[in-house]
Amino acid sequence: MYSVVGCPECSALKIVEDRPETTQCPRCRRRTAFEKLRTIYQSDDLDAAREIRARLLAERSGHSDAYAAVDSFAELDARADDAGMSHEEYLEREGIDTDATAAAAERATTATGSTRGGSRKEIVLDVLSDLDRPTRQAVVDQAGAAGVPEKYVHEALDKLARNGVVTETDGRYRLL
Repeated sequence: MYSVVGCPECSALKIVEDRPETTQCPRCRRRTAFEKLRTIYQSDDLDAAREIRARLLAERSGHSDAYAAVDSFAELDARADDAGMSHEEYLEREGIDTDATAAAAERATTATGSTRGGSRKEIVLDVLSDLDRPTRQAVVDQAGAAGVPEKYVHEALDKLARNGVVTETDGRYRLL
């Protein structure tokens, strides 16, 4: 359920979904209990609530005629989805070969044998969570396959242990 409500402080109109306990005005930041707000319109359809709010704002500002000439929100949304260019078209217009970029990404993931992304630390943490009772060498090997240097893995494991993120018992690591 969508409700068009007015702020008792500044008279701003906004759309509220469902029935929250309180709601905050985007204009004056006043927080008001939902039951105390004046509900102008309610509908199960978001577009209908958007239409009513837009019509009320247009009437309030003296632009009723201009509002009448504008299509509905549903029609505007459909036209907006079709407007503009695709990501690929944009990149190509900027001089980027999207086919070559996709091929390079494919080569990078197959060369390392991994699709892991993120920072080196994130890769080490991912390896620790993926392996069952990993040893230092197993973490080094798997993180190395994802492109993390061996020296970094050793330093990261030591630091993670010092910071209490992992624990090492009998040469096996466990995330805490």
